[in-house]
Amino acid sequence: MKELLKTKVTVRLRKAEFRREWFIYLESYPVMVQGKNDPQRIREYLNRSVTTVDFDKKRPARTTQNSVSFKPKRDDNGIIVCKSENDRETMFYADSLRKLRQREYDNIELYNELDIIQQEEKERSQENFIRYFDLLVNKRHKNNSESIQVNWYRSIEFLKDFGGEKIMFSQINTKFCENFKSYLLTAKSGSNKDAIISQNTASTYFSVFKAALKEAFIDGYFTIDIAAKVKSIPHEESRREYLTLEELNTLVETPCELDVLKRAALFSALTGLRHSDIQKLTWNEISIENNQARINFTQKKTKGVEYMPMSKQALQLCGESGGPTDLVFKDLTNPAWISRPLKKWIESAGITKKITFHNFRHTFATLQLSSGTDIYTVSKMLGHTNVKTTQVYAKVVDEKKNEASKAIQLKNLQK
Repeated sequence: MKELLKTKVTVRLRKAEFRREWFIYLESYPVMVQGKNDPQRIREYLNRSVTTVDFDKKRPARTTQNSVSFKPKRDDNGIIVCKSENDRETMFYADSLRKLRQREYDNIELYNELDIIQQEEKERSQENFIRYFDLLVNKRHKNNSESIQVNWYRSIEFLKDFGGEKIMFSQINTKFCENFKSYLLTAKSGSNKDAIISQNTASTYFSVFKAALKEAFIDGYFTIDIAAKVKSIPHEESRREYLTLEELNTLVETPCELDVLKRAALFSALTGLRHSDIQKLTWNEISIENNQARINFTQKKTKGVEYMPMSKQALQLCGESGGPTDLVFKDLTNPAWISRPLKKWIESAGITKKITFHNFRHTFATLQLSSGTDIYTVSKMLGHTNVKTTQVYAKVVDEKKNEASKAIQLKNLQK
């Protein structure tokens, strides 16, 4: 932004050549003049003079070989001090003109600055929000987890489907946001064009969109915080499927075409680790101290550094130890590649629930709470940054308790 010139107007005196008289003028500096590249010093004579100026003998002004001059005294208001009443009135008049000129310069600079601000706002409003959105992922969120980055990129794709490749900042207002919200709630899934994305998925994408709006407001692309004016899409509480202990034991006895998949899935059920953390787990992250096996690792999703004790059975599932940097579950592929053999394994065990690899983590949380482990401990073991995230599992346990309370029914009990 262009810096203000901060022009200052001062009342000054010029000595008459042959008389003891001083002419009064206003000096303005710095002033930009059309046709000049450098700031100019402007003098405006007032056709007034004084003869009784009180000079300060302690403040030399200009010294030559033949004479020494001093600066005039000024009162607390900055007005030059004179001895005669007439001269004092003249200096008061000069100071009134100085104030007038000072206001004029201040207003000119203020209006110039406003023009600059308005021009900058206009230029920013014509920039492409899609491009800005995309740069946010690359510059500010490049160190976030892969899942977070995927949500940002998917949000951008849905926004492009809604408004096109080029959406100017000037197009975005509360109405635009509400229309985009409505679009997300009926948007088709990328993998299945006949299916609509879930409300929770739409909620996630709209929250990402609002986060981008918030950062754009902070960066000065909006004059108002549009994100704060638009309500989010409510997040529906989804049921988290899990396996019972009996079902887990059935899976132990059921063969799986991928041994590493079976070991990793059961390992997740015993430790609560995510697929992404199991996939990158190396032997130097596993240690045994005082006969207790433990994992020391950095969560891929939250980047949190975690210490995780594990049972002997979990350690047994790791198999034969390798070199420090060797993967514990070598050849464990991404979730998309294990979905088919995982489904086949589950069905072979006679389990009809729709189970993904992540459901083994849900199983760990639910079984821990069911066995009496307190929610704060489970939260820490899962690596949750907020215990509220863990509370969804506690609700599942409460449902089971409610069902259990009705399991014993007495016959012919009198009401």
